[in-house]
Amino acid sequence: MTIQVTHTHGERITVESGGVELLSYVYAPDPDAFEARKPYIHPLRTLAGHQVSGYRPNDHRWHKGLQMTASHLSGQNFWGGNCYVHGEGYLRLPERVGSMRHDGFPAIAVDDERLHFTEELTWVENGGQEWAREERDITVHSVDADAGSWALDWSIRLTNIRDEPLRFGSPTTAGREMAGYTGLQWRGPRDFTGGAAFGPDGDKDAAGLMGTQGPWLAFTAEHDDVDAHSTLVFAHSPENVDGIHDSHWFVRSEPIPTVAFSWAFFEEFELTPGASFAYRYRVVVADGAWDRDRVATHLKGLSW
Repeated sequence: MTIQVTHTHGERITVESGGVELLSYVYAPDPDAFEARKPYIHPLRTLAGHQVSGYRPNDHRWHKGLQMTASHLSGQNFWGGNCYVHGEGYLRLPERVGSMRHDGFPAIAVDDERLHFTEELTWVENGGQEWAREERDITVHSVDADAGSWALDWSIRLTNIRDEPLRFGSPTTAGREMAGYTGLQWRGPRDFTGGAAFGPDGDKDAAGLMGTQGPWLAFTAEHDDVDAHSTLVFAHSPENVDGIHDSHWFVRSEPIPTVAFSWAFFEEFELTPGASFAYRYRVVVADGAWDRDRVATHLKGLSW
């Protein structure tokens, strides 16, 4: 299937196919700094037009579709919202909430079946100091009517521009058990609550997959309003196994639907001044309730 791309300068890039807006990449700064201003993708839709992302839910206003985050970074919060402090719980500490500044798009390339753009960003701590430069690549591809799916690749290359190390952690590294959320995070719509999560092996559900490792994880749920299911597949690129730090899945089906490629679930890692790290991820957005075999077969057919 072909795609159509619209760039509303200073605000967003949208991708449509078959009359359906598949995604909107929003880079205009949010009005509320407490939600950690940063670009995000919302809405995210299947080819049939079913929405599979949540935006500013009343339980976590800073959850916005699909977004790159860092919940604990050298004492700052690039996730948004309250900060976890061991022994005190979650506290409203707006002075710790940082932001990611959009600096430009050095490359945007579009053809009938594929969109690729590179974005430059700067991670800025709450006091205004620039801590990191990021080069982000987003690619939309493999829009396949027969499969009922399309794919999104999201990569990050982050460089420490401070004169001291950056330490990446999570609420779990700060003392809260099994709360290792950080990194690229998806928040599902409310009707995905209670959906089914599964990986390539075994019979583990969302609770069983929490904190585990694996090449991919799928989440499927039934929609309200329409008689339909949708499935999202979250996959690591092969080179992520050589990343700066081991990744684990942060996944919940209840009380909220969410998945994150956590790069610092159980342990902190350090990025020295001038050093960089990189990760690359894939998200497949599909109509229907896919099973393990269908996910595995489809992923094998998509080259990196």
